[in-house]
Parts: sequence; C-alpha cells; structure tokens
Amino acid sequence: MPVLRSTSKTSRRSRFTAAGTLLAALSLLLTLPGAASATGSHDAAAKKPARGTATMGMGVVAHDGQGGLPRDTRAVQTEGVDVSGHQGNVAWSTLWNSGVKWAYTKATEGTYYKNEYFAQQYNGSYNVGMIRGAYHFATPNTTSGAVQANYFVDNGGGWSRDGKTLPGVLDIEWNPYGDQCFGLSQAGMVSWIRDFVNTYKARTGRDAVIYTATSWWKTCTGNNAGFGATNPLWVARYAATVGELPAGWGFYTIWQYTSSGPTVGDHDRFNGALDRVQALANG
Repeated sequence: MPVLRSTSKTSRRSRFTAAGTLLAALSLLLTLPGAASATGSHDAAAKKPARGTATMGMGVVAHDGQGGLPRDTRAVQTEGVDVSGHQGNVAWSTLWNSGVKWAYTKATEGTYYKNEYFAQQYNGSYNVGMIRGAYHFATPNTTSGAVQANYFVDNGGGWSRDGKTLPGVLDIEWNPYGDQCFGLSQAGMVSWIRDFVNTYKARTGRDAVIYTATSWWKTCTGNNAGFGATNPLWVARYAATVGELPAGWGFYTIWQYTSSGPTVGDHDRFNGALDRVQALANG
C-alpha cells in the first residue's frame, strides 16, 4: 500500500508538470511574432481614422517624435495657429489676445470632404484682425493633383488681394489611412505635387505654400529639390530647433513647432515680423 500511495503522488505530480508545460507552450505561441503582428494588424485596422478626419501634422509625433519647446532665435517670429474641423468653433478672441496674429484653416481633403466649421474658423479669424488662409489635405491616391487643386479653390482655398488672405497650402504628409506615400513612387509623388501647385497657380495667380516634414519628403519624394525656388515652405518639426529642411529650401517660411499649444493645439511660427506675414498675403 505505501508503494501504491507513492506511485499515485508521483503520477499526480507528473500530470501537474505536464499541464504546466502545456500552458507555458501555449503562452509562448501567443507571444510569437506572427501571433503578435496578426493581433496588431487587426488593432491597427480597427483604429484607422475615418476619411475626412486628417489634420495637419497628425503623423509628426508618431514618425518624428516630439521634443521641447523651440529655443529663441535671432529672427523675429510671428505666432500663428492652424485649425480643422476637430476644433469646432474656435475662440478667436482668446487666441488674438494671447498674441496669435495669423491662422490657417483646413478647407478640404481629397475631393470628398469639406470642413463643416470652415466659415466660423476662416471668417472668425479674419473678424478679430488676423491674417488668414486655407489648407488642403492631399490624398494623392484618390484623384489627380489638378482635380484636388480645383476642388480646393472651389471650396474656400482661393486667394484675394485684400491684404488679409494668405495663399493656399498643400498639406502633403503621412497618409493616415494606409501606405505613408499613398502607394506612389517618388517620381509619381513629385509629378502629383507639381500637378497640384501648377493648377493652383493657374487658378489663383499665387504659388501654393507646401506643408510637409523633412523625413516624409525624403522618403516619398526622394528629397526632391524642385519646389524651393517657387513654393514657400511650411515645415513640421516638434522640437527645440527646426532641424534639417527638405532639399531645395534654404529657409522656412512657417514652422509648425507643437501640436499641444494653448487654446488650439497646433501652433506655428512665421519666420519674420508681422509685416512679412502681410507681404506674403499681398503677394
């Protein structure tokens, strides 16, 4: 009998050991790269934003990171903001009183979205005394550059020589809905951008401002240097300094330096005093 009891205990220990080994093996399988990436892919797909919700600089933190507030420079900088439908009705008087003197408002995206708050944002900034303009979030995988430039101009992105209207902006950056370069080759992306800016100039008489980030520009255009002589640069870099600029531009016109500023998250600095902002508005 003692021998049988001993055998029973040993058998139970063996079964417990086998069960533990099986559980460990199952845990290991669940943490293998294939299993993790499959789960991650499902989660990523579930978290993709809805079309039309893209905002200027929404990919900057994820791709370029975020550093400290910008250091003082010798050049005078004029504070501005950029807004979209995410901000809803904006407290323009609060921003004006805080020192913000100019603003850009998202007007359109692709050829399928118009900012429902555009009138309050675009006219509201003007009414408190700001110099203002409009921007277009590009989706080069949906329609041509010319088609999107026309859609932009027809829906708030035009220009008038009133001294208070800035030229329109082409916001060309990471694709929030899929492949970061929208499935285009570097040559194809350069061609798309040129199609947009040429059409915009033909419609308005102004060279569009190009908003981008240096790392995206390098990846998706091959660091093309063909726009610096004509199109003002609005560079996105959330750090203490603006850092390296895309090829072709020796200086920036506007720097988006944070997405977590007061009242409205996206804050920017114009590279010059207020009279230089007025000069850009006047063409």
